[in-house]
Amino acid sequence: MKAKKIYFASDQHFGAPNAEKSLQREKVFVKWLDTIKKDAEAIFLLGDLFDFWFEYKHVVPKGFVRVLGKIAEIRDAGIPIYFFVGNHDLWMIDYFEKELNIPVYREPTEFTLHNKTFLIGHGDGLGPGDKGYKFLKKIFVNPLSNWLFKWLHPDLGMGLAKYLSVENKTISGAEDVHFLGEYKEHLILYCKEVLKEKHYDYFVFGHRHLPMIFDLPHNSQYINTGDWISYFTYGVLENGVFDIKEYK
Repeated sequence: MKAKKIYFASDQHFGAPNAEKSLQREKVFVKWLDTIKKDAEAIFLLGDLFDFWFEYKHVVPKGFVRVLGKIAEIRDAGIPIYFFVGNHDLWMIDYFEKELNIPVYREPTEFTLHNKTFLIGHGDGLGPGDKGYKFLKKIFVNPLSNWLFKWLHPDLGMGLAKYLSVENKTISGAEDVHFLGEYKEHLILYCKEVLKEKHYDYFVFGHRHLPMIFDLPHNSQYINTGDWISYFTYGVLENGVFDIKEYK
């Protein structure tokens, strides 16, 4: 029997830059999901699936029916899916949990997979620097801020949030997509600090939009799954070995 695989993907940003181009990428991602469901042991979605997501009590963002339908189909087939909120879908509440039976994580979380230890998350706000975004994130996740935003009509609220998601680089968390070097990459520095206290075989994050496998001290590796805008890359764990692949 062929060994099962665990898949990781992040930063699809569906909804950006416009409905037409987003739909093209969404169809590609759904095709990939359809391909991997045949041998997937589990799927980790590491955040920013949407370029903007906010849940009102009775309203969620319009669109995305193809990807949501495919995720529901895979989950209904018994394949576990884990979702980590990113800086663009911070306002995920319980829609995925109630409608899709998918757990939602808001912080880096430990997993043991194929006898390897993992620390998995989206990656925003980790490591040194980025103080502007870290300050704004505290405001965005504050229950009072969420309560006040809900009083805006969805047409106004979602229109405003979508504009800020694209135009405000502090909010969007946009970074230089070129490798900045071992001593300037915030997530590499974060991993090294964590390793001083506890060992993990793999650190797996998104957010950076830059696919890479970087060797860390003590036989550990930092993995970034890239994105589905420029790279169309994903991570795959098979028999305890992690690899980054491109979907073509």
